[in-house]
Amino acid sequence: MLSFGEAILSKAARNRQKVKAPNVEEILKRVWDNLIARATGPMNFRLIIQPAVASFLAIRAGLKDAREGRPTFLWTAVTNREHRPELFRQGRKDVAKVFTIAVVLDSIYQLIVQRGVYVLELLIVATSLAVVPYFLLRGPVSRIAKWLTREKVLENEDNPRESHKEPLQGEHHGKA
Repeated sequence: MLSFGEAILSKAARNRQKVKAPNVEEILKRVWDNLIARATGPMNFRLIIQPAVASFLAIRAGLKDAREGRPTFLWTAVTNREHRPELFRQGRKDVAKVFTIAVVLDSIYQLIVQRGVYVLELLIVATSLAVVPYFLLRGPVSRIAKWLTREKVLENEDNPRESHKEPLQGEHHGKA
């Protein structure tokens, strides 16, 4: 005869065998199907607005990097340990609000459509809408801005009249 504790454990073991946990393939299929459904579901405007805001913040930060002569963002963050903490701190500061809004909006979407919140999907969507555009754009914007300002400086060096405002032949500055 089983004791009371053994009977409970035995029943729990039988119940565990009856309840089939979803395998990884089923979870990934559900995640993929739910991610694809977001494109046509309610609140799909956020799929355009949030990356646009993140892109605006990246462009603004990239131009500031170029103006201040700082190294490019992503490449330096990956290759230079000294600058990495500061660069990620700046990026986190810029993206935090957009990421938070992405998390809140996707949570609302999931509650409306799926009647629950799936954290993995939430993190995938928020990261792809807010973080990825920022990290991909900030460095190239900085490089392009540096390149354009360098070209402008070189043009001014090649054309001394533009840079020093020297009078052209036939122009008279001074007393007549």
